[in-house]
Amino acid sequence: MIRVPAEPSGRLPEAWRHCVGTGRIDLALRRDYQDSLALLQREIGFRHIRGHGLLSDGMGVHRPYDWEGTRRVRHSFTYVDQVVDAYLELGIRPFLELGFMPGELASGEQTVFWWRGNVTPPASHQEWAELVRATLAHLIDRYGLDEVRTWPIEVWNEPNLADFWQDADEQAYHQLYEVTAHAVKEVDASLQVGGPAISPASDDWLERFAEFAERHDVPVDFVSKHAYTSGPAQHVPFGVHQTLEPARSLLNQFAATRERLKGTRLAELPVHITEFNSSYRPDNPVHDTAFHAAYLAPVLASGGDHVDSFSYWTFSDMFEETGIPTALFHGGFGLLTHRQVKKPTYHLYAFMARMGEELLARGDDHLVTRHADGRVTVLAWAPVDASGETPGPERHAVRLSVPTRPGEAFVRRSTVDEEHGNARTAWQRMGSPRSPRPHQLDVLHEAAEPARRHLRLPVEDGRAVLDLTLSRHEITLVEVSPVEEQTPPWSDERRLLGREPQ
Repeated sequence: MIRVPAEPSGRLPEAWRHCVGTGRIDLALRRDYQDSLALLQREIGFRHIRGHGLLSDGMGVHRPYDWEGTRRVRHSFTYVDQVVDAYLELGIRPFLELGFMPGELASGEQTVFWWRGNVTPPASHQEWAELVRATLAHLIDRYGLDEVRTWPIEVWNEPNLADFWQDADEQAYHQLYEVTAHAVKEVDASLQVGGPAISPASDDWLERFAEFAERHDVPVDFVSKHAYTSGPAQHVPFGVHQTLEPARSLLNQFAATRERLKGTRLAELPVHITEFNSSYRPDNPVHDTAFHAAYLAPVLASGGDHVDSFSYWTFSDMFEETGIPTALFHGGFGLLTHRQVKKPTYHLYAFMARMGEELLARGDDHLVTRHADGRVTVLAWAPVDASGETPGPERHAVRLSVPTRPGEAFVRRSTVDEEHGNARTAWQRMGSPRSPRPHQLDVLHEAAEPARRHLRLPVEDGRAVLDLTLSRHEITLVEVSPVEEQTPPWSDERRLLGREPQ
């Protein structure tokens, strides 16, 4: 049995909720997207949201025209305003990613994704800088400088991959970053700009980015990169399957960022993992499973030890990089499917949102915190075998002695596993309907809710003992609070049917 200390070791970092990812941001104009984000914010409450496409043609910001023989540009913020207004109304701020290239400013025609984001350098760096300055000046004018100063500004996305930046040209990215960073600071020196937003494919970009920034005296206020643990894609129609490294690999990738920056000018800057997940594919069924929640639980519990934020990619299956999804459950990145069906990993985040501020204990299979009012919260998870060689243990025991006030303890337990809080299981049993009918959606919403149990436990010497047996791939949240007895003295269950107590 693990004896949980009565005194906290510190505060539980909130790096896990600092940011969440989204599909391209013009999707925020759709009802299903806004309904999903509203649910997410009610039950979890992320601080920032990051997605691609702020400057892509779908947002219509860059609008060149000819007048009297001269090329001019009108910057239009019609959609930008609608998207940002919707975000702020829901209590979430933008984490601005500057990209992709507007088609009429691009130097080439290479695009990425089904929706064709242009990934070539600007034909005119001067016009690009004007676009950046105009965008930020408009945001400041509309939302106020103090507000926009809280929005990190990231330059591009994964330029170390040829699919996302033409030829993965490092020097060309450095030039883009330098022009962009100076343009940002010309608007206001206190705006926070950073990068290089690289994929985990080539971490050595970090050292060279640091050398470049120092050599050219380029502003860098934070460092960003991405982290995934999946191997090459094994394609099937409308989906992929991949091997996975253990979840510890994500934590190692988080920690490696600062290790690589030691001794450089960027060593002490905030580090933001602006994308992370198991698979980097939006059509891998592992994302929809109970396995996935248990797999990521230790990452959410400990990731804040290594970085300032790590942003789950993404909050919703409203996501079209490989095309419009062909089924409700299709392996999308989202914590939510279309129509707001919660996945097991959604509940992992919702459980984290109910943890306390004080960190009491943390182990390979548990996290224990305490709220200011004395409630103790426990997140526990079953170990998983990421290799797939075994199904993982059928049962896993976690026994904890937790501090609480004398008397009795009220215990509330919420469980997600293969059978509970797992709509995918119900969906498969009903025949995996690609477009569930309304009554089927009702069933799936019901099946997506965790199992909940309530009991009392005795408290001895200021402690309650939790004997938790977890099923395969289970995550469970246990909330322990002191019982404040207010039952009237005449209450007697034996009177329910009118009989006198003996």
